[in-house]
Amino acid sequence: MGTSAPGGLANIGKTVSVKGDLSGNEDIYVDGQVEGNIHLSGHNLTIGPNGRVRANVSAKNVTVAGTLDGNIVAGERTEFRKTAVANGDVQTKRIAIEDGAFFKGKLEIMADGKTEPSGSMVAASAASGGVSSGSASEPRK
Repeated sequence: MGTSAPGGLANIGKTVSVKGDLSGNEDIYVDGQVEGNIHLSGHNLTIGPNGRVRANVSAKNVTVAGTLDGNIVAGERTEFRKTAVANGDVQTKRIAIEDGAFFKGKLEIMADGKTEPSGSMVAASAASGGVSSGSASEPRK
């Protein structure tokens, strides 16, 4: 895995719990618990399959394979892996949602510094994932 920062990659392991704001100039991999805000200007955040994050996130690229409760602002790309459970609004240029992922929130696709709303509320869930949060076909205002 190549990195663009001299600091490389910071890893928050399964047994690590962080309460407070995280910021930095390197990529972060979270497989533990984080509660607060995460701001990675121009860098990547990956939430591993064991990761549980309750935070608003701002990063270049955001990949979620665990649980995220909070909003995402991604300068480039957001990806929800099949094991992802995400609740919150997303602003990004590109998005990928794998079959089996759960996402509930508002999605805004940005282009060239402008925000173009793609719809009011999005609720997506694959039944095979076994994730249940009531009726996904009735978005709330």
